[in-house]
Amino acid sequence: MHRPDDPQVNLQQASVRVSELRDQIRKHDYLYYVVAEPVVSDLQYDQLLKELADWETRFPSLITNDSPTQKIGDQVVEGLAQVAHRIPMLSIDNTYTEGELRDFLHRVEKLLSGEPVEWVVELKVDGVAASIRYEQGSLVAAVTRGNGEVGDDVTHNARTIRGLPLQLQGKHIPKTLEVRGEVYMTNSDLVELNEQRTRSGEAEFKNPRNVTAGSIRLLDPKICAKRKLRFLCHGMGFCEGLQVRTHMEFLEKVREFGVPITPLVQSFQSSQEVVVHCNRLVENLHELDFEVDGLVIKVNSLEQRESLGATSKSPRWVIAYKIEKYEAVTRLLAIKTQVGKTGTITPVAELEPVQLAGTTVSRASLHNLDEIKRKDVRVDDWVVVEKAGKIIPHIVRVEKHRRERELPEFEFPEQCPECGEKLVKDTSGVYIRCVSNQCPAQWRQRLRYFASRDCMDIEGLGEKLVNQLVDAQLVNSYADLYGLTTDKLMQLERMGKKSAENILQGIQASKQRGLSRVLNAITIRHVGQRVAMVLARRFGSAENLLNATQEELANTEEIGPIIAKSVFDFCRSEEGSQVFEQLRHAGVLLSTSQEDSVDHSGVFANKTLVVTGTLVHYSRDEIERLIGKLGGKASGSVSKNTDFLVAGEAAGSKLQKAKELGVRILSEEEFRQMAQPGA
Repeated sequence: MHRPDDPQVNLQQASVRVSELRDQIRKHDYLYYVVAEPVVSDLQYDQLLKELADWETRFPSLITNDSPTQKIGDQVVEGLAQVAHRIPMLSIDNTYTEGELRDFLHRVEKLLSGEPVEWVVELKVDGVAASIRYEQGSLVAAVTRGNGEVGDDVTHNARTIRGLPLQLQGKHIPKTLEVRGEVYMTNSDLVELNEQRTRSGEAEFKNPRNVTAGSIRLLDPKICAKRKLRFLCHGMGFCEGLQVRTHMEFLEKVREFGVPITPLVQSFQSSQEVVVHCNRLVENLHELDFEVDGLVIKVNSLEQRESLGATSKSPRWVIAYKIEKYEAVTRLLAIKTQVGKTGTITPVAELEPVQLAGTTVSRASLHNLDEIKRKDVRVDDWVVVEKAGKIIPHIVRVEKHRRERELPEFEFPEQCPECGEKLVKDTSGVYIRCVSNQCPAQWRQRLRYFASRDCMDIEGLGEKLVNQLVDAQLVNSYADLYGLTTDKLMQLERMGKKSAENILQGIQASKQRGLSRVLNAITIRHVGQRVAMVLARRFGSAENLLNATQEELANTEEIGPIIAKSVFDFCRSEEGSQVFEQLRHAGVLLSTSQEDSVDHSGVFANKTLVVTGTLVHYSRDEIERLIGKLGGKASGSVSKNTDFLVAGEAAGSKLQKAKELGVRILSEEEFRQMAQPGA
């Protein structure tokens, strides 16, 4: 193979080698940034890029605008020009609650007059929105969103973005392809950048988005190139010669052309599957190496999007399900492990207490060993801890530039910290579990959940008592709770007769909670409070549910194939059938209770209510459950279709909007009098 320093090599031979190198580098770019399956190390990649640069230095006539070497940036611009978007980059509406998300999904379905709707759920990457235009396959322009009508021309910097091809690959390249997405920086690259800046005496950057926003608008692309910005496509702008019918088809085409697309994008056939997926995805956002401030839910069909149209501000076919996030920097004091209800061993960071969103945070989840290694988390590090929505705090990244000395890596235990059983890595290779059926820690967690307020609501059965019952081996199944006696309870430390009798009253009362509470309590995957209620009202009894086919489950309103399979598998498993049989034998009500029933002639029948502010007599779940029981619908957002707004203390913007729309406003006491006369 010829080398660039070989004086015998001629232009034709160099041209052949340059072409080979460019093809190899583009292939590796595609595998790394688009497919996320690199096959060479960073060092091997850098060696290929250096050889290509050496050839082009010796033979400048071989340099082309779309060569991978041109991503280093060489043309400083005098100022950023303003460019109009051929199709406006409209903003999208936001929602922060599950109720508001459900309202959006149902509103779109209603606007489409009952047509089947396929939904797409994407990550909402927290970066800088931009539109990238290709003509005849070549990158010719990049413009920031700006005000939606006009944005900044950042083409000189976009050419330096890692993974964004200067020339599209594949066949049937459209005449014009405008891809829209987010320019962003990974947390790992920010850590590395801050280490470099600390060594050179420069101030560190606070977060990836601020770096990205500043870098993409720099006049010198050489500086931008060093910032390692990236791009993910999530939408289409003006296109010519592109034939697609759905958003998913568009993303697949773009991916084939070599443009990275938003990861973890999925489509769903039912609104309930969308909600379940969103909640599950939010809980796992910590696994990503880039910032996400929510999810985006879209109609998949481009024809249906056209039919739905847009308001003056935003399209009707899309919404952002946003997460309020709060960050702070603190020191990591220790890493401990705890056992979950399915045996998962979760490392937990013990933190120097810090204020986040009005609460003091002293612990944060580290989730798994892989995450500790990926983020290089070590005891005594300074870390960025984040609290997002209802999700427990987690560590975003390590402030490695503040490391004062070499710190030892964390060593994960080999035995269960509770029962001593040898730990096993699960089939996915991510989680490490205790697989012992006799592990008391797992059972304690499941039992605590079973007795919690939104499940069987057993008064007095808190964490300390659950621990005592399990440690004394008095309760080894859910049904064992119902076999407890005063004498058995009085065997426990500091348990008097009166206390034991009160607890037994709470246990006895829980027998009549009804099917939906039971379904929520026994830890069926994908079944939470809402799904449990839907299943209880649809099937009426555990017997009917156990005999239901997977197709019958999937055809239930708000239940799709994923939830249906999970419920079906549990009901047909030995564990599931045993749980139901034991509870039936213990006298637990396994059919719909009065709570599960709906009064279609109730005071709020066919009415939509929104609850806001702090309530005295109800939790949010309790009042929404009561509204449903009385035939009403609890919504998360105020609109012209809202019939009542229930306003507690410190009601804010929803109260103001209700006043503007003329919605009838009820105090909590007025609601009580209507819902429960004489209460």
